[in-house]
Amino acid sequence: MPATNPRVAIPDLATTGLAIYDMDKTITRKASWTSWLFFFARTEAPARLLLAPLMLLPGLAFLLGFTDRKGLKEATHRLMMGCRVPRTTVERAAARFAARFGAAQELAGALEAIATDRASGRRLLLATASCRYYSAHLAARWGFDTVVATENHWDGDMLTHRIRGENCYDMGKLRMILDALPARPPHVRFLSDHVSDLPVLLWADDPVAANPSKALGQMARLRGWPIRNWA
Repeated sequence: MPATNPRVAIPDLATTGLAIYDMDKTITRKASWTSWLFFFARTEAPARLLLAPLMLLPGLAFLLGFTDRKGLKEATHRLMMGCRVPRTTVERAAARFAARFGAAQELAGALEAIATDRASGRRLLLATASCRYYSAHLAARWGFDTVVATENHWDGDMLTHRIRGENCYDMGKLRMILDALPARPPHVRFLSDHVSDLPVLLWADDPVAANPSKALGQMARLRGWPIRNWA
C-alpha cells in the first residue's frame, strides 16, 4: 500500500541528485482527475454517475472566478465520491485505477527518462496537483521514492472531500516540495508540461519542458531549456 505520510524524507540527498517529475501530461497523455472520478463512480458508486452533469456547476464557478482550483476539486470529489469514503474502498479503487490508467496513458519516453534517472543514482520525486490517495499508487507503479501531492483530510479511516493545506499547484507546489526536503540536493532536475510549474522550473538546476503547453514551449525556447516531446 502506498505511503500516506506527506512528509517522508527522501534518503541520501546529501550525496545524490534529485529528479522531480510532474505527473499529468508529463508522464501521462492526459490529465487524471476527471478519469479518476468517473472510474471511482463507475466501479464503487454507480448511482453517482447520475450526478455527473452537476459537475458543470463548480466548473462554471471556477471559470467565473467564484472558486479556486482547490474548491473545484473539493466540489467535484463530493459529487462523484461523496463526503466520506472508507479507506479500504479508496485503496481498492486507487490500485485498480493506477493499473488501468497507467497502462493506457503512461508515455514510453517518460518511463525511459525515469529509468535513466534512477540508473544514474538520482532519487525520484513525483510532484503533482492530483490527490495523493490515488497518485501514490501511480508513483509506486513508476518506482518513485516519494510523492508530493494534494492532501485530503482523513477522518480516521474515512477519506473526506476536504483538502488539507494547499492545492499542490503553482507556488503551492514549490512550497510543498521544499517542505518535503530535509535539505537542497546537490542537483535538482524538474520536468513538467505546464507553465503553472514555472516557480519549480526556475528553482531547479536543470529545468526540462516535457510535452510542453504552448506557453511553456515559448518560455523554454526563450530561456534555452531542453524540450522533450514524449507525447
